[in-house]
Amino acid sequence: QYRDTVLLPRCQFPAQLPGRLQPETELETQQKCGFLELYSWQRQRKTKQEFCLHDGPPYANGVPHVGHALNKILKDITNRFHVMRGYKVHYVPGWDCHGLPIELKALSEIKGAENLSPMEVRQKAREFAERAIEKQKSAFIRWGIMADWANCYRTFDPKYEANQLRVFYKMYEKGFIYQDYKPVFWSPSAKTALAEAELEYNEQHVSRSIYMKFPLLKSPPKLASVIDGSSPASVLVWTTQPWTVPANQAVCYMPDSAYSIVKCINTGERFILAADRVESTAAVLDTQFEVISTCKGVDLADGSCAHPTIPGRVSSLLPANHVTMAKGTGLVHTAPAHGMEDYSVASHHQLPTDCLVDEGGFFTEAAGPELQNKSVLQEGNEAVIRMLQAAGSLLKEEKYVHSYPYDWRTKKPMIIRASKQWFVNTASVKATAQEVLKKVKVIPTSAVNRMLEMLDRRTFWCISRQRCWGVPIPVFYQKNTGECLINSETITDVIKIVEQQGTDAWWTLPIEQLLSKEAVVKAGGHDILDYVKGQDVLDIWFDSGTSWAHVLEGAEQRADTYLEGKDQLGGWFQSSLLTSVAARKKAPYKTLVVHGFTLGEKGEKMSKSIGNVVDPDVVINGGEDHTKDPPYGADVLRWWVAESNVFTEVLIGPVVLNAARDDINKLRNTLRFMLGNMAGFNPETNSIPASEMYIVDQYMLHLLQDYGSKVTAAYKEYDYSKVVRLLQAFCSRNLSNFYFSIIKDRLYCEEENDPKRRSCQTVLAEALDVVVRSFAPILPHLAEEVFQHIPYKKDSEGVFRTGWINASSAWKKPGIEEAIEGACAMRDSFLGSISGKNALEYEAVIVIEPGLLFELMEALQAEETSAVSQLNEIMMASQTTLLSELPKETPADANITKGTFLINLEGGDIREESSYKVIALPATKAKCPRCRRYTSDSSSTPCPRCLQVIAGKGST
Repeated sequence: QYRDTVLLPRCQFPAQLPGRLQPETELETQQKCGFLELYSWQRQRKTKQEFCLHDGPPYANGVPHVGHALNKILKDITNRFHVMRGYKVHYVPGWDCHGLPIELKALSEIKGAENLSPMEVRQKAREFAERAIEKQKSAFIRWGIMADWANCYRTFDPKYEANQLRVFYKMYEKGFIYQDYKPVFWSPSAKTALAEAELEYNEQHVSRSIYMKFPLLKSPPKLASVIDGSSPASVLVWTTQPWTVPANQAVCYMPDSAYSIVKCINTGERFILAADRVESTAAVLDTQFEVISTCKGVDLADGSCAHPTIPGRVSSLLPANHVTMAKGTGLVHTAPAHGMEDYSVASHHQLPTDCLVDEGGFFTEAAGPELQNKSVLQEGNEAVIRMLQAAGSLLKEEKYVHSYPYDWRTKKPMIIRASKQWFVNTASVKATAQEVLKKVKVIPTSAVNRMLEMLDRRTFWCISRQRCWGVPIPVFYQKNTGECLINSETITDVIKIVEQQGTDAWWTLPIEQLLSKEAVVKAGGHDILDYVKGQDVLDIWFDSGTSWAHVLEGAEQRADTYLEGKDQLGGWFQSSLLTSVAARKKAPYKTLVVHGFTLGEKGEKMSKSIGNVVDPDVVINGGEDHTKDPPYGADVLRWWVAESNVFTEVLIGPVVLNAARDDINKLRNTLRFMLGNMAGFNPETNSIPASEMYIVDQYMLHLLQDYGSKVTAAYKEYDYSKVVRLLQAFCSRNLSNFYFSIIKDRLYCEEENDPKRRSCQTVLAEALDVVVRSFAPILPHLAEEVFQHIPYKKDSEGVFRTGWINASSAWKKPGIEEAIEGACAMRDSFLGSISGKNALEYEAVIVIEPGLLFELMEALQAEETSAVSQLNEIMMASQTTLLSELPKETPADANITKGTFLINLEGGDIREESSYKVIALPATKAKCPRCRRYTSDSSSTPCPRCLQVIAGKGST
């Protein structure tokens, strides 16, 4: 009969959105709340505060995957936080559109692709990239990523390409870019040079390793007395790449190491090898070596050997610091065309660097009729081994499993092959790049050392590729001499054309339109037709690495943040740094944020064969079978990103996604309670000033202020998992478990306009606002959905257009914690003593010795016994009595709980430990039929407080 007099929560906001409702509600919210217009809106702001996050371009060659989701959502959380903080955010999404992988995928769809002209290849590749961009873009929009999606950057845009060529020329002019003939990583399967960043290493690669001998032609002078010539002597060499032997020019030794001259017990032959490798080599060759003499590496100087397969060819013995003693024989076969270290030895000693291998990885005519047209990694290798056998030089062949570079796209083995290429001289940029990098803030800090080490190891950067889908290296070559022509005139003309027509012009226009007569004359030439256009294109890491020159605005052209996966420490982060430092001596970023990779739930790699690939589209919209793959919506995906420790590997799978959905539903329940109790409340007219509030309400504002500042600090550090932890702790511990449970009586049973009730409604309104704003960057759909359900927010501009958390510093009241936490300690003692029973069936008697704690409790309850005091509300009993000593008539079997509470005020200046006793006594009064508390004189009539409220209601 009293139900209509109780103010129960009224709310249209659903506790959860089952099935299709979740994704459908999100789409409605995006539409209603102008998700697509938010970026342009905030760009119009009149503010000097700017925040620039430069988007590292994802590759335009595949469907959107969870790696994309992790990256884009992290960026979006960052951007939305800054928008709410009042910044003007600069974020232009982009795509990396050139390169072999796109070319291969585009051509795999076409029959007879090998017969296409360069322009046909370019057209197909462009169309493929454009399709991939559209797919990815619509996914990013669906995830709620804020951007101006009509104005993105693509590395094949004419203006982008023109800016890239400007950077290229600036670096060339400063001497950082040069052309050279030297060994580079070469992909026979793709017929192009690759940079180190494009390799992946196969740990299980099997090579055919061989031990062979190089007969001594001329003994080293210092060893003449030991090697007397009476019996043949050879140096022993081990290699895992027999196919490189025909290109051998020398055998290298380590000058400081010890070498032994040994006699083979089986054959009587004499061999030279490292002293440390004598026993292991003898064991491999299934023989025994008798050591005749030992010398230093330097003693091998000026000796020479006969080439093992080419009669008449001499291989010198030369010193080199790259020789290791870890495996092999301590003597290294040196083929300058097929090894970086070999090449530097050759440069130092003026040895030829002849390459006998063509672009497809086949031996050329120069390798001789026995080897010509044979694949060096297949039958060519076999043929060289047979030749060594026939010459009597092969001592042993065995399989050797080791880490070997593979082409990252074709997944086929690489070779090292000398060819004419364009390089960035990283050696001369490296030191400045490392200095500059030390001034960049890197999160996590451990990542900076990895990047510094990678820079350290980088010898040179090969930036030319033998393909047609890319930005051409804008160089002309003299037909007869091969000399290259590039100067400020030629580059200005080419850039002007590219800016208007794009790089297709390089392939479509005749040379007379690309190269002017003046430029030829300036270079000392005569006729334009004496020149040809270069055929190489720029490495795609150079493409994307120069994005700062196109995307970043202002004279500084520097972003606040670059945020990418850890693979970019050797990729985009590095190519951006090297090009920017070379062109203008500064980094293009102030902060680097580095996240890990996505893995399956058990920490395993995702693969179709295991069946653990998580498709973001299926996460959002559900799979074919909703019982197996339910529709979670985009916010679940966003919550997964935020709650993960993204600085390590990030795990995802059904268990993780279900937990994320449950977490969001718990949050929805907390929000629903607050929304439900907002009915009839208008903050402008009904709010209560903090000073007039219940102390527990003031305490909640104090906690709210603290929560707001901690959340803000975590966002600033990109620590979104901390934001989630703070949010969950605040909602469950401070709101649901504590505050909501004690204020229900005040909310439901007091008179609607009673200041006591308005006091906690004021707090709920503030808490709702702070909590929603605190998670809005992470869950934008939910935040906007909540705002639409707030009864007093009419035609609201939404969460993102109305600013960040507004928690007043006046809410901070350090001393207030002692009163409430002291009362809570006693409440816990009281509830613990009646475990599992309804607290309203009891009365609480609190006994505290006179002192600070007693005074604090008196502030919560002025009279000795009360059913409506602030202290009784916290105790959750039917009534509470506050005494300074035990009453004389306390029964002997009374349930007495003892405890102590330490008061710590003024930063530790006031410290006082007080003891207290709590007695739980069965309630003596009857249960009120309206508020359910045991405070009534008769179970058929309401208690005095409820009668008063009803009377008040009746009279209004």
